[in-house]
Amino acid sequence: MSQPLFNPFQDLVLNEHFCFLSGDLTTKNMSVFPEWLMDHFKFGDEKIEMMDKAKSYKYSDLKLPCTAEVKEAFDALDVKVQAAYKNGFEGMASLDQELLFQWTSRMVYGLLYYEMIYEKDRTLAKGEEFELSSTLKKRFGYFHLMLQSVIKPISFVGKKPWSIAVFPLKYTSDIFSYRDDPINLMFSFGVNGFGFIACLQDNGVIGEKQKEVLDKMKGHVLHPIQFEELFARFHYSDYILQYSPEYKIKDENNRITIEIETTGKEPIFGLWNNDIFSQLLSNYWQVYGIEKEEILRFQKPPISFIENPYTKDFIKPESIDLPF
Repeated sequence: MSQPLFNPFQDLVLNEHFCFLSGDLTTKNMSVFPEWLMDHFKFGDEKIEMMDKAKSYKYSDLKLPCTAEVKEAFDALDVKVQAAYKNGFEGMASLDQELLFQWTSRMVYGLLYYEMIYEKDRTLAKGEEFELSSTLKKRFGYFHLMLQSVIKPISFVGKKPWSIAVFPLKYTSDIFSYRDDPINLMFSFGVNGFGFIACLQDNGVIGEKQKEVLDKMKGHVLHPIQFEELFARFHYSDYILQYSPEYKIKDENNRITIEIETTGKEPIFGLWNNDIFSQLLSNYWQVYGIEKEEILRFQKPPISFIENPYTKDFIKPESIDLPF
């Protein structure tokens, strides 16, 4: 392409006058969360807290500055996802993972955008300069580039830069569950019929690490407590992952290709600490009143609702005597 693509993290261009995706000047905006999703589950007036818990917004007030072209592209993407959503698990599982990556990334990037704006304003109010580490600038810059595939001729060559798992899930009707971690670029989404978990820039490493568990789940409709445990496993795996993804980015004939670069430094996971994992898992199991002390008992492996901790056999969802 004749002009390099917009990277807001290079000079930290984050304000309402520039489109979040293209960098073009604009006076328009779009919602962070799809309008149809907020309307369907009626959470637009609910509040979401920033990571430090000191600031909150209504979901419906979260807006991203954008051009008409960008809004139209995401509206078209929403039509595809909404149509798939109506067909439950089969519909969502049939979607190309790139579409799920783009749809999920819109929300994760939107939350990341607000975290950056909030932190920038807070830092400047103290008379300090807002800065990001070079590691985060690079990571978020890659993420933003990949999201531009919604509006630009960008394709992914070979192994994909994400791990996305879609599976059947049973909830009481009209319950909507989601978790996000915008700094680590993670997202989970669960409703009655299906759930999915997305690690948006792990180069598929975490999906590979959890492959044995994902294989055991096939053919089963997960209980919600299993869904929460699965995301905890993905989330903690991301926490102990010692890996900085690198990419070969080529611009030829007005098309950009992104390919995972093999640097010789293979991904390494740090030591799995059951104490830390049990604390994380207890946060996800709060709704069931399960505390860390019940998860991790003296000289015993942590309790699990996915696998028998001794035999590693998959625990059938229908055997779990807990509410949906």
